Amino acid sequence: MSVNILICDDSSLARKQLARALPNDWDAEVKYAKHGQEALDIIDSTPVDIMFLDLNMPVLDGYQTLQGLQSNENAPVVVVVSGDVQPLAIKRVSDLGARDFLKKPVSSETLLEALSDLPIFTDRSSTQSRGLNLGDLKEKLTLASGLQEISNVSMGRAASVLADMLNVFIKLPVPQVNVLEVSELQMALSYGGTDQGQCSAVTQGFVGAGISIETLLIFSDSSFPDMAKLLGMSESIDSSMELELLMDVSSVLVGPFMSALSQQLNIEFSQSHPAVMGQHIKVQDLVAVKKEDWTQTLAVEIVYEVENYKISCDLLLLFTEDSLEPLERLISYLID
Repeated sequence: MSVNILICDDSSLARKQLARALPNDWDAEVKYAKHGQEALDIIDSTPVDIMFLDLNMPVLDGYQTLQGLQSNENAPVVVVVSGDVQPLAIKRVSDLGARDFLKKPVSSETLLEALSDLPIFTDRSSTQSRGLNLGDLKEKLTLASGLQEISNVSMGRAASVLADMLNVFIKLPVPQVNVLEVSELQMALSYGGTDQGQCSAVTQGFVGAGISIETLLIFSDSSFPDMAKLLGMSESIDSSMELELLMDVSSVLVGPFMSALSQQLNIEFSQSHPAVMGQHIKVQDLVAVKKEDWTQTLAVEIVYEVENYKISCDLLLLFTEDSLEPLERLISYLID
């Protein structure tokens, strides 16, 4: 009997990677959803036996989708496949009814091992199997969509390290990927919320395989009190302590992020020492410091927020124009 599979992920790269990791001898039909609401609509209208569910998505994220399935009598078996590997994220999806949690990107071996625990897979009839039908996978992979997905995985690795350090839950967004002029970069940061009051920033450069990246971590100054509180710093916060906190957060977020990025692209980056770009300044002044260097750039923006605390920061990856061709080539290898 054929099994109905639904892969719910906003990333075309993630959908393709997961679909191609499924066992070829499984008698199954695969459908796709780009966000949680689309998945719920499909489940309401079509039998679905098992759903592979991402967490960070627009419209309805994975948590909201699991909540939406609570009252559905026809709810499928749900396996979460996510780059958000925070222990609390794994616990939350388990509490919401997810059968298993797999870390992105998932290999065919890992997926087979997880499926081997499910009756829906072990009860399959190999003698009458028609094989796996992957459905429509013709959607073209773009540089932006590919970069968004590998940034999503890298974001999750970095957030897990910060969450462990602070013993908190980090709220993660869908990474934003855009080609921006300097004026548009300032506007993007404004929408992210870092222009409310003053901010401080750390910059660091990375080069490898023809790709040049400048990372910029922008930390809202209003976040310092709660950050110090979480780290058990009871003394008054002076300028040197703020600088120490800023460098610590930069190291925790940028280091693991770039490590995960390099692993996915299978390249090694040389890196410069992190440098303070400014303290207690406005975003527009921060952008002005680099105005001559940033004419037009491919930018990835991620806004990290700590749940229940007034802590937020923007992590930006700024790629030079010469980086686009080798980056696009490396990303295309991920689905070959």
